[in-house]
Amino acid sequence: MFPRSSAVPTEPVGLTAFNLTPDAAMLCLPLLPLLALLVALAIDHFLGEPPVRFHPVVWIGNYLHWAGEHVQSLSRQALASTGTAVDNEQADLPAFLLGALAWLWGMLLTGAIACAIEQSVLAWLEPLNWTSLLLAGLLLGMMLKPALAWAMLRTEAQAVEEALSGLPAGSLARGRERLSFLVSRDVTDLSEVQVRESVIESLAENLNDSVVAPVFWFVVLGLPGALMYRFANTADAMWGYPGMYRGRNWQWAGKWAARADDVLSWIPARITALLLALAAAGVSLKSLYRDAARTPSPNSGWPMAAMALALGCSLSKPQVYVLNPPGREPEAADTGRAIRLAGRALWIGMAGLVVFTLVGMLKVSP
Repeated sequence: MFPRSSAVPTEPVGLTAFNLTPDAAMLCLPLLPLLALLVALAIDHFLGEPPVRFHPVVWIGNYLHWAGEHVQSLSRQALASTGTAVDNEQADLPAFLLGALAWLWGMLLTGAIACAIEQSVLAWLEPLNWTSLLLAGLLLGMMLKPALAWAMLRTEAQAVEEALSGLPAGSLARGRERLSFLVSRDVTDLSEVQVRESVIESLAENLNDSVVAPVFWFVVLGLPGALMYRFANTADAMWGYPGMYRGRNWQWAGKWAARADDVLSWIPARITALLLALAAAGVSLKSLYRDAARTPSPNSGWPMAAMALALGCSLSKPQVYVLNPPGREPEAADTGRAIRLAGRALWIGMAGLVVFTLVGMLKVSP
């Protein structure tokens, strides 16, 4: 990700004027992605999301909405009367190919823009000194921040609980309304317990989608990896429905987006579950493996099952799955517990990255 610097020592005039040798450069460069991550999380905590008109994920959503309309105009809209997928439905190959091409074009465009931004930031590393390293880390962290949304996720989850049970105006109707901002499912007939189950499940699933997975792909591929993952995940959220959604047939038009997100989220989802298990200090990995397989999704069951086991609660979706069946129904205090648990999991992950980076630096040091 980061090129070897050709900087050489100069006459020292204080810390900021000291240029690192090539060997020292190779030793210090691993600090850059770690610094960028810390900057991004600090911005997320203190400043929150950037304005909508400047938010890259909003731009991604706008592209997907525009492209989705064009794909749907050439897709077959008839589907089973239930509005859900059927095994013997005739393949709509034009819709599948158009959806795949629109996805690939958007993915490549996102990656190219992110790569250009990252290379521009890395230009600040010449010559390599502590000032340029800190400045590059600050700029890269600012560019990374829109891919992470922990503060917003935490705030939205708490807002649902306050709308549901907060005094004096809490009510089931207000809880359902607030939940509708967080999930895509129909909330009209959800009970109080089901609203609470939904918000805890969404918190666990989005801990992966909005935090852990972007961080994972940033570590692997830099800024392009983080933003390309957010493109894939946003495409799945907007297109990846196995049937009808808001009057549109996504059974084939969104199949590529759904499968691509499954692939890209496979490792991060299991890392998220492991971090939640570590944060809870007592989750049975055997029970986690068993419950994670209960959901139709190959990935979302992992963080949701880990959260259910950590809280000692049963989380379910009617006629689809039940996670931790012996557990009790979630109560009002469990939403706050889930938020705190997710926060601990995040910081355990960051601590692991710090240790991994420092150990790696020590191994390559002369």
